[in-house]
Amino acid sequence: MGKTRNMIAFDLGASNGRAILGQFDGEKLTMTELYRFENHYVEMNGVFYWDTPYLFNQLKQGLMAFRRGGYGDLDSFGIDTWGVDYGLLDKNGHLAGVPRSYRLGVQADIDAVTEKIPAATLYGRSGIDTGLTFNTLYQLYRRKREGDAALEIADKLLLTPDLLGYFLTGEAGTEYTIATTTQLYNPTTRDWDWETIDELGLPRHVFTPVQPSGTIRGHLRPEICQELGLNPAAFVAVGSHDTASSVAAIPGRGSFAFCSSGTFSLVGVETDQPYLDPQAAAEGFSNEGTVQGGFRPLKNIIGLWIVQECRRDWQKEGRDLTWDDIADEARKAPPLRSVIDTDSPEFYAGGGMVRKIQDFCRRTGQPVPETVGEVARCAYESLALKYRAAVEGLEKVKGQRIDTMNIVGGGIQNRMLDQMAADAIDRPVVTGPVEGSAMGSLLVQAMALGDVADIAQLREIVRASVAVETWEPHHTPAWEQAYQKLLTLMK
Repeated sequence: MGKTRNMIAFDLGASNGRAILGQFDGEKLTMTELYRFENHYVEMNGVFYWDTPYLFNQLKQGLMAFRRGGYGDLDSFGIDTWGVDYGLLDKNGHLAGVPRSYRLGVQADIDAVTEKIPAATLYGRSGIDTGLTFNTLYQLYRRKREGDAALEIADKLLLTPDLLGYFLTGEAGTEYTIATTTQLYNPTTRDWDWETIDELGLPRHVFTPVQPSGTIRGHLRPEICQELGLNPAAFVAVGSHDTASSVAAIPGRGSFAFCSSGTFSLVGVETDQPYLDPQAAAEGFSNEGTVQGGFRPLKNIIGLWIVQECRRDWQKEGRDLTWDDIADEARKAPPLRSVIDTDSPEFYAGGGMVRKIQDFCRRTGQPVPETVGEVARCAYESLALKYRAAVEGLEKVKGQRIDTMNIVGGGIQNRMLDQMAADAIDRPVVTGPVEGSAMGSLLVQAMALGDVADIAQLREIVRASVAVETWEPHHTPAWEQAYQKLLTLMK
């Protein structure tokens, strides 16, 4: 290829979003952050929503930042976000109601579905952990039960990255990896799970065709090009689920597990076929899609969300702590005093997180953490121990030892947690790249533009473009005892 490509990855998480410029010369990818913004769900009248008009405007600000930078023409852009959430469009292509946030999900939503279709049947069809209250399936059936007006007038359902892409291009479609997060996709038939959709009386017509990752789906709308002074760049449906994009950018070799570390931690392996057997169901694995069209049997673990929520509590008390401040305090606290099961239901909901951790420790007869450092250390160590439980579960399902764990994403900036992960799982941990999702998105765009041949070449480019770090394990009897304690708590 002659000229250097200009591509933008819009990488949106549940707490912030970024526009990252990728410049690819055929061998190496250089990344520059153009724009960053906050993202928060909004509670109104007992419902949690996403501020979609605000998010759309932030994407336009990112495009403006590119134009102001004087980089020339934009070749392409892609959008990746968290999974499961969606917006509904009416027949005129306008939002039917404000898109809801997965934070609304409760156990009753699961129970209403499993009364009609047994959990084992649902797992066999979708390969998605049936115990996650936030799955799109449960969200939609709740709206159906409530006689929701927006669902009744809906013409299309678009998952968050596809929805934002639609507003920028006018083209509707569903990208494969984000479809697999919904619990409404059947990995065996490779299409929407029409059986479940029909049995629950959900409207068939709202589901748009599922397209492979790397599909070029339209171009920037003429009005937006005019408004922002940009050329009609191609929109690539990248690995639109942020985890799929970050896993694409993992430079791992051999038998490795991946961990995408952020608000949630997703620990899994890559396979060609989904694991749909009772063992995988019992271990709570979800079979989500890879950009190459295969699967990522993975475990969804509450990640740094718990510490993010604790930080909110501390801010309300007037303590403005940075992430580094919190990690420094945790370093000073005594190790492995108390362990929590981070996936215990009370930790899913926001608010009062410090108190919830203290209550859990009190209830299970452990020392109650009081200081910032004690609370944070308890959360970080518990998360590292959950990694071990996930890795051992994966080994059972895969029937093969996992030698290393590759961690990508924003969470790797917490170096103390990186070392804890190696210590807890008693295997070397490789960290990097930090901007995994953006890097995966950019290189899938390069693939769509014809500059990268396949996933193997993509990973070679990752290895050429970023430095990774290896953490050797220091597994002690104290870690072993703490792990046995966690296993008891998980029962």
